[in-house]
Amino acid sequence: MTGRVCVVGSLIMDLALRAPRRPGPGETVIGTSFEMFLGGKGFNQAVAAARCGAQTTMIGRIGDDDFGQQFLAQLARDGIDHEHVSIDPVDGTGIGVPLVEDSGENSIVIVARANARLTPQHIADAADAITSADVLLLQLELSIDVAVAAARIARDAGVKVVLNPAPASGGIEPLHGLIDVLVPNEPEARSLAGTSIADDGSAPALVLRDRLGGAIVMTIGKRGCVLVDAGGLVSVPAHPVDVVDTVGAGDAFCGALGHWLSLGSSMVDAVVHANAAGALAVTRPGAEPSMPAVDSIVRLVASRPVTATEPATTPDRM
Repeated sequence: MTGRVCVVGSLIMDLALRAPRRPGPGETVIGTSFEMFLGGKGFNQAVAAARCGAQTTMIGRIGDDDFGQQFLAQLARDGIDHEHVSIDPVDGTGIGVPLVEDSGENSIVIVARANARLTPQHIADAADAITSADVLLLQLELSIDVAVAAARIARDAGVKVVLNPAPASGGIEPLHGLIDVLVPNEPEARSLAGTSIADDGSAPALVLRDRLGGAIVMTIGKRGCVLVDAGGLVSVPAHPVDVVDTVGAGDAFCGALGHWLSLGSSMVDAVVHANAAGALAVTRPGAEPSMPAVDSIVRLVASRPVTATEPATTPDRM
């Protein structure tokens, strides 16, 4: 059985810098390496879903430049339908500058460029690609109007909508009532929930579940992730791996989650496999190169069984 995943999202060329640490205001830090990677949360998640085995379609916008051609070539190599990746004649392909510290942690500055010129009309023109999917993956590196247009088409067609609210700075109120699964990391969940948490509990996910309904999957880095849905709250601990670079880990998680949900898997089973995909992604540098193949994910789940468990106590909501 092959699931069908449609991704509406960004395509951004990452100009990745590595340095011992982030510079402070006015400070210059000598870096240790520079590499270029195809990226953007939409592109990464499409690649992740495709490498899991999903029949994947990408909807986005690139520039009429060499970076754009590199994206088209890689989409083709991964077997991703890119009929609806349009070329902007004015703005170039999006650019991102990740700074990766020696610890593996990263921060990123992006300039959207052509991504910002994807409009709800482009989404309407690609409606068939959305309605024929089992799962729609969305992020917030594009205009919120674009995400809303895609989510409405999916919701009307009974397609499951998965939103990775990154970056979360603008809020997701226009998408309320249109999301089946929300996948924030812990800082994003705290920002969206508007909560003040005294410990590292799951209160933000609980608040968001009550506010939005559906399922909340909150990734919590080296501690794994938590799932909160109608069935309650379960925690999935992380796999112990050697961290090289956390760039793209969340995208590997979301792409794998979309694939397993497209197969009709339970939320818990989908989250367990997504958790393994995220773990594998941090063991390699870059975003697209670190998106794991399905065999690697399945082997990790089988060789290092991770049981999703109910917490002993329900975290306080604050």
